[in-house]
Formats: sequence, structure tokens, C-alpha cells
Amino acid sequence: MRVEIWADVVCPWAYIGRRRLARADPGVEVVWRPYRIDPSAPAVAEPLAEVLRDPRLDEALRACAPHLTPVQNRDRVAGIARAEGPADRWGAAWRASSHDAHRLIALAEEEGGPALQDAVAEGVMRAHFVEAQDISDARVLEEVAVVAGFARGAALLVAGGGEERVRELLLTGRADGVRTSPTLVARGTALAGAHEPGVIADFLAEASRRRPGELPEEVLRLRRAESLLGRSDPLGALALLRPLMEEHARDRNVRFLAARAYYRSAQLNRARRTLEALLGESADDAYAHLLLGRTLQRMGRHGEAGRHLRLSAVMDPALV
Repeated sequence: MRVEIWADVVCPWAYIGRRRLARADPGVEVVWRPYRIDPSAPAVAEPLAEVLRDPRLDEALRACAPHLTPVQNRDRVAGIARAEGPADRWGAAWRASSHDAHRLIALAEEEGGPALQDAVAEGVMRAHFVEAQDISDARVLEEVAVVAGFARGAALLVAGGGEERVRELLLTGRADGVRTSPTLVARGTALAGAHEPGVIADFLAEASRRRPGELPEEVLRLRRAESLLGRSDPLGALALLRPLMEEHARDRNVRFLAARAYYRSAQLNRARRTLEALLGESADDAYAHLLLGRTLQRMGRHGEAGRHLRLSAVMDPALV
């Protein structure tokens, strides 16, 4: 059975969770998917000791374990990680952006499949937590790739490989409701957090009994774009819609969702043109009239807006 691990490689619970998954069932096929717990991490890594002296960070960390001080919580996590082992030391030394590490991990899957990807992810986490290296450094990632058997990895990173794939996967995870690192996903069901092996084993047993229906990729992409729009991320929705807009340019559902995303992201001329085209093909769409009216209102074209808003109200009074 395949298990996706949605996680950030700078999250200690990802390191712990991978080991607990192996203890629960060493035979599962693991696929890594990106998540960012610190998307504002700087491009140039900062010494973690300096960052941890910031009192604002202490306040944020207290939310993770309200009954412990941040120092006590870090000691607790370090103890759990060492117990999961094998590691003769534990502790990150850098606040580092994990974006390029996620790119390398995604490229490893494309190059050699899940086994190579798992080896690269393990190498990245070991470099960060055990060897206290800066995993935003290209030289560190090159060494990780070579040791894992992915010699081409560094060159692919330099060429920009994995950039689009990681950004799309981050949007996919957000659309699917991933909110915790790690989150295990198997056969359409999810388990958030690095639980004890017994809990993970129960989760895997339950997942193995599921037979979720397979949806076409186009339908999944459309649903995820809709989900992102509902989560107030219209630009993310448009990013996921882009392939559909290229391949299914005449599909009404794709175009209308794009129009809604244009409107929500204040791309008003694009929203207007798309909605006018849709109404030119089908003038009896009350919601399209409503959205076009609101778009024209925001553009200051109140006379034209009023006509569409009135039509919408007559066609479907529930929209008023």
C-alpha cells in the first residue's frame, strides 16, 4: 500500500513520524509530499540560536505545548527523536528555507521513484537535525543527493527543476485540507500527526479496507481549484486551473470558475471578458449576470452593472 507523507523536512515530527510509520508497517511504499511550516524562512539561513532568542518566537511556540516552556518542549521533542534513532546527537542549528530541499525530494521521485525519494528525504532530515547543516545550501543538498544515489540532483536543481511541481503540490495539499506536518494519507483517508506505531498501524489497517473510487485527474483538479477559492486563495485556484484552461478552453465549468477567481483576485477586466463570453453563449445564467454585475460595479460602470443585477434578481430571486 502506498502512503503519502505530507511534511516539512525542517519539522522534527516528520523525522519522528517516518520512523514510527516504519515500525508500524515496514512494507508500505512511502511517497513524500511538501508542506511548509515556516514559509517565511529567509533565503539565507539564520543561526537558530539567535532566532530562538526572539521573544515573539517563544510566544508562538507556547501554542504548540501550552503546559511547557519552549525550552522544555524542545527538550521533549529532542528526547523523542533520539529515542526513535539512530542518531548520536540531535538538534537543528539553522533556520533554513526548505523549498529547495522539497524540490530535490520531488525530483528524486521523478528520477528514481519512491525508494530514491525516501532516501533523499532521509538524507535531508539527517543533514538538518543530526548533522546540524544548512539544508538551504546548494552544496549540502548536492552531498545529500550523491550519498542517496541521485548524482544528477544538484544539476537539476541548478536548472530550476522541481519548482513548478513543488508549488503545485503545496497548492494540492492546501486544497485537500493538509494542515499538519506530518500528515499521512492512504487510500483517501488521512492521519494528522506523528502518532505512536500502534495508532498508525490501526490507521493503515482501516485504510487497507477502503476502496475509494478513482476520479479523472481533470475532475480532481477542478475540485481542488474550487476548494482553494473557498479558502480565499484565488491565485492558487488559478494556478491549478491553468492546465485545464489550456486543454479544455471551451469547458463552461472551467471558465466560470476562472471568472470567479479573477473576480476574487481583482483581475476585473479578465473577469468581465470571461463572463461576457459565457453570457454570449447562454444568456439565461442568473449567477453569471450577478457576478458580471458585481464586477462592473467594482469597475465603476454602475449603469451597465445595474442591468445585469436586475436580470439576475428576476431570473433567480434567491440570489438577491
